[in-house]
Amino acid sequence: MPSKLPEPDQSNSPNWEEELDSAIFSFEDIQAELNYKQAQTALRNLVNNLDLTPQEKTGLETELADLETMLAKLDRMVVQIAAFGMVGRGKSSLLNALVGQPVFETGPLHGVTRAAQRVNWSIHEEIIGTNERALRVTLPSVGQSQVELIDTPGLDEVDGDTRAALAEQIAKQADLILFVISGDMTKIEHQALSQLREAGKPIILVFNKVDQYPAADRLAIYEKIRDERVKELLTPLEIVMSAASPLVKTAVVRPDGSRGLQLRQGNAQVEELKLKILEILQREGKALVALNSMLYADTVNEQLVQRKLLIREQNANQLIWKAVMAKALAIALNPVTVVDILSSIAIDIALILGLSKLYAIPMTEAGAVKLLQRIALSMGGIGVSELLANLGLSGLKTLLGISAPATAGVTLAPYVTVALTQAGVAGVSSYGIGQVTKAYLANGATWGPEGPKAVISKILANLDEASILNRIKDELQLKLKL
Repeated sequence: MPSKLPEPDQSNSPNWEEELDSAIFSFEDIQAELNYKQAQTALRNLVNNLDLTPQEKTGLETELADLETMLAKLDRMVVQIAAFGMVGRGKSSLLNALVGQPVFETGPLHGVTRAAQRVNWSIHEEIIGTNERALRVTLPSVGQSQVELIDTPGLDEVDGDTRAALAEQIAKQADLILFVISGDMTKIEHQALSQLREAGKPIILVFNKVDQYPAADRLAIYEKIRDERVKELLTPLEIVMSAASPLVKTAVVRPDGSRGLQLRQGNAQVEELKLKILEILQREGKALVALNSMLYADTVNEQLVQRKLLIREQNANQLIWKAVMAKALAIALNPVTVVDILSSIAIDIALILGLSKLYAIPMTEAGAVKLLQRIALSMGGIGVSELLANLGLSGLKTLLGISAPATAGVTLAPYVTVALTQAGVAGVSSYGIGQVTKAYLANGATWGPEGPKAVISKILANLDEASILNRIKDELQLKLKL
C-alpha cells in the first residue's frame, strides 16, 4: 500500500542534486563498474572507425550526430529522465517539483516558458515530427554527474502515429521514464504505457494530484490501477503517488473581521518519487546508462550499416550496368573476332577491380583474373553461350560487314541484327559476372559455407536474361541511333 503524503519539512529536506550525485556516482561499487568503461570504449571505437565515404555520409547526418550524442552522454555521465503524460495530468508541475524551480511551463497547453531560462540551467527545445516539441532541461551538476529531464507533448495533443513515434524516439534515449497520470487510466494512457514498456527501460508510474481525492477514493483508484490496469506491465514497486502542485486550505481573516478558508499553493509532495528515482539510480546507476547508450547506439549503427549497404548496392549496380553497356557497345562496333573476346575479358576484369574498390577490398589485377576464371567456370551456360556467340556471331558479323560494299549495303541490316544479338549476349554475361562479384565482395570476399557454385546458382536463378537482353538492345539502339 502506498504511503501517505505528509508535508515535508523543508528545513531538513536533503539537497536533491547532491542526493542524485551521491546515488549515481559516489558509490564504489557503481564507480567500479567495468561495463561503463567498456561501453565508452566500444562506442568511441564505433564512432572513430566508421567506414563511410563522403557520399555514404550524405543523408546520414542525423544518425551520425546521434552516435556522437550517445558518446558525449557517456563521457559526461548524463542520466536522462523523460516524462510522459496527457494534458492536465500535472506532468510539467511534477518536473518543476523535482527541479525545485518553475522551469517547465504549466497549464492546459504544452509549451516553453522562455522567462524561466536561467544561466545555471541548460534548456533546449526539440522538434518532434512536424510541429510537436520536446523540452529538455539539464540540472546543474555536482561533481561529475548530470541529470537531464525531458518534458514531452501531452499524449492527447498528438495523433496515434505521432504519439508512437514520439514515444519511440524519446524512450530509446532515456534511462528512466516517468509516466504521469492523475486518476484512473484512460485507453490512450494504457496504449502509450504499453508502447513505452516495449522500449525495455525502467518505468515509474506516477499517480499525481492525489491531494484532490479523499483518502478512501485515492486508495481505491490506486488499487484499481495496480491490480487491473497495469498488472501485466508494472509491479506495485514501480507505482508511486505524488502531489506536485497541491492546493492547501488556509484560514484567513477577512477585512470585515469574519473568518474563512482560502486555497493556496502548498509544498510539493514528491519525496516518495525522489526516493524511488534515487533507489533505481543507486541500484543500477552507471550500468543502466551504459546499457541504454549501447542499446541505442546499436540501433543507430544498424541503420548506418543498412544505409551503407543500400548505397553500395546502388553504386555497384550502376557500375555493373556501365560495364554491361561498355562491353555491349564494344562488341557491337568491333567486327574482329579476337578483339571481341579480348575486349570482353578486359572489361570484365575492370568491372571486378572497380567493384573491389567500391567495397574497400584490395584486389590486384591477377586476383581479378583468377576470380573471373572461377566465376566463368561456375556460370556454366552463360559463359559458354557468350563464347559460342562471340565465335559464331563475330565471324558472321565480319562476313556481312565485308560484303556490305559489294551488295550495295543489302547486308548492312543483317549485320546490325547480328551485332545487337552478340552485344546482348555479352552484356548478359557481364551482368551476371558483376552480380556474382558483388555478392562475393559484399560478403567480405568469401563465398560463405555454401561455396561459389551454390552462390552463383542462386544469383543466376533470379537473373531475368530476357529482360536484361531487351534493355541492352534498347539502350544500344538509342546510343547508336539505329
